[in-house]
Amino acid sequence: MRRFSSRNQLSTLSELNITPLLDLAFVLLIIFMITTPLMENSSELVVPTSKAKEGAPPPNQVETISLNSHLELSINQRTLKDEKELQEVLAELKKTKPQLAVVLRAHKELPVQEAVRVMDVLKKAGITRVGLLSTEAVSAPAP
Repeated sequence: MRRFSSRNQLSTLSELNITPLLDLAFVLLIIFMITTPLMENSSELVVPTSKAKEGAPPPNQVETISLNSHLELSINQRTLKDEKELQEVLAELKKTKPQLAVVLRAHKELPVQEAVRVMDVLKKAGITRVGLLSTEAVSAPAP
């Protein structure tokens, strides 16, 4: 008969059973897959509001550019043919009113890219004071 020594009992275990670890990883994966869409839909977006600052431009220095749903541009109720004409009109206004500020009114269903396109024209004309008009700003009661 063969004798067993105590040396074999002190040897290290060369294999690690990872089955419980895989089970835990899959359970966590399923939990995160289920809860992630619920977290995205439950977040509320609070849009900031603003009031006119003391440094707001005087009303006679403000011009309004409108962009309707048919992508037609107009400045102060005057319809323009294209962006080039808008840039020329803005350059003339900038010469007469050095502190010129522009408010952009864009139709709500237009892509943001269309408003950015008009802002690019404003930048080319050298106008740096630009605001966006929304319905809340129009219908808000005066303080």
